[in-house]
Amino acid sequence: MKTFQVGELKSKFSKIIEDLKNGEEIVISFGKKKEKIAVIIPFSKYIKKHKRKLGLLEKKASYKIVSDFKISDEELINP
Repeated sequence: MKTFQVGELKSKFSKIIEDLKNGEEIVISFGKKKEKIAVIIPFSKYIKKHKRKLGLLEKKASYKIVSDFKISDEELINP
């Protein structure tokens, strides 16, 4: 996994896109402390769906999110 600061990301964007096409994950850092703020992953890794375990309720409960389920950020944060 390669790490780039924001400025490097801008100047090496085409190269980074090629790395992403080849399956590389890219970390973006920011500021004097080079704090890691984000990871860019190839789309093929993003769309892989993993089944989430329910922890203590595994095999005892299930859930399904219907396709027309909608909730705004405001509703989620302030119920």
